[in-house]
Amino acid sequence: MFTSHRPYGYGFRAQRSMVLARRGLVCTSQALATSVGLHVLRQGGSAIDAAIAANLTLCVVEPYHVGLGGDCMLLYWDAAEQQLHALNGSGRAPASLTLDRLAASGCSTMPLLGPLSVTVPGVVQAWADAHARFGRLRWQELFAAALDYAENGFPVSEVIAWEWQTIFNVGIVQDVHARAWFSIDGRAPRLGEVMRLPVLARTLGELSQGGAEWFYRGPFADAAARAVGEQGGALSVTDFAEHSSSWVEPIETTYRGYTLAELPPNTQGITALLALNILENFDLARYGPSAPEVHHYRIEAVKLALADRNRFVADPDFVPVPLSELLSKDYAQGRAALLQPRRALRQPTAGKLSPLGDTVYLTVADQRGNIVSMISSLYFPFGSGVAVPNTGVVLQNRGAGFVLDPDHPNCVAPRKRPLHTIIPAMLFHDEQPVLSFGVMGGDHQAQAHVQVISHMIDFGANIQEALDLSRFHVLEHNRVAFEEEFDPALVQALREFGHAVADPNEVRMRSGFGGGQGIMIDWSAGVFGGGSDRRKDGAAMGY
Repeated sequence: MFTSHRPYGYGFRAQRSMVLARRGLVCTSQALATSVGLHVLRQGGSAIDAAIAANLTLCVVEPYHVGLGGDCMLLYWDAAEQQLHALNGSGRAPASLTLDRLAASGCSTMPLLGPLSVTVPGVVQAWADAHARFGRLRWQELFAAALDYAENGFPVSEVIAWEWQTIFNVGIVQDVHARAWFSIDGRAPRLGEVMRLPVLARTLGELSQGGAEWFYRGPFADAAARAVGEQGGALSVTDFAEHSSSWVEPIETTYRGYTLAELPPNTQGITALLALNILENFDLARYGPSAPEVHHYRIEAVKLALADRNRFVADPDFVPVPLSELLSKDYAQGRAALLQPRRALRQPTAGKLSPLGDTVYLTVADQRGNIVSMISSLYFPFGSGVAVPNTGVVLQNRGAGFVLDPDHPNCVAPRKRPLHTIIPAMLFHDEQPVLSFGVMGGDHQAQAHVQVISHMIDFGANIQEALDLSRFHVLEHNRVAFEEEFDPALVQALREFGHAVADPNEVRMRSGFGGGQGIMIDWSAGVFGGGSDRRKDGAAMGY
């Protein structure tokens, strides 16, 4: 993609250049985590070693987004095998979490927070499984930097300080244990203050020695189940003991000669593929990247794809998800036929078939050509709000992804995985990966994948430019918010097309406009090019 790249050329250039390297490259949402991953690569670690070490560091320096109580998804390109592997590290609902139990607890909708929103945390098992298969360094070595930062402290960076303060200001952190761990004198740490997490440091030390067995079938599982049970939740030690990750087949579609790979359901990865299939029916390049028609078609394609996601995506171990039909080009043509050149759809619905928060993302490439696209999350800030005493760990609220309609594929059920937002991605050309990327931000993730890919393939942007360009975010009821950097004349033109424009501040208080990382690969030159989103405290670093 480097050789075909031309300057963006339409009045936009990213505020910084891509980082170029030959032997290895790491991109994360926090510069300290990036430097940790790079250090692991220099020690001879594999891409997966560096990714896990960086992810562990993010659990310390960005603890409201990611932690041991969350989930993890990843794609791994094995250069020796010339094979793409996908790992679903999402947890399942507790065995005793039923519709009847939720009804008896007075729930008319799925709880967003609290003990009944907790699912089994999958991230530790995902790390362990990926390391066992693709790691080169010892498991214990991956913890060194995270342990150091947790015990001895780290300076809180700009965006993280602002987000941490906002979370405390709106009263999200109510648990007495969590508030003590993640505050300084009862308040959020300020920019540049050194924050220490000694309780979490002890837990990381235990995990480094005991591994996934200690976490899922040892003291941690006992403590977590007890904490949830005391607050009226359903999670048990048996739920922990029976947890497993899943190696799955990626799903993919083509877009103008490139192939985008995503994780299959229960993730929303199909949403990006559906939208790109629709968008492929329109010649965006003829308009130019700043034309209202380009944004109109992107928004409309995303609306239709979200409608299909909300109707069909669920845990395939429980309900059939019609992947082949949804991803067919014929289906996309039918959906594209619904779109009008200058008229927004009012109420997009799912297509007719035959029978039927926030997050951290990172990507790593090593000198052997192995590439990791990894994303992990607690979902909402500090997850469910349920803390495991004496551990420094809060548990995720991924159960909030379920619905309570018994006729819906995504209805809650024992040992079922919910609709999941986190989606790592890779783009291929001629059967070789040319881009590893992801964009965090709940519902925004698939929408941002579409925008990044379209910027790059339709208009020649590089990864740094594609990440930094302003984004839209489709909300419920088919409203759409635009980042403030959008030209007001462009937004007004889209209003005249019939788009219901929402206040961008509403998005910022939810999953926001995301924050992405990405690595482009030029195999002929043997060069990696990294980009790190301006919206985060991250960095791309290579050697």
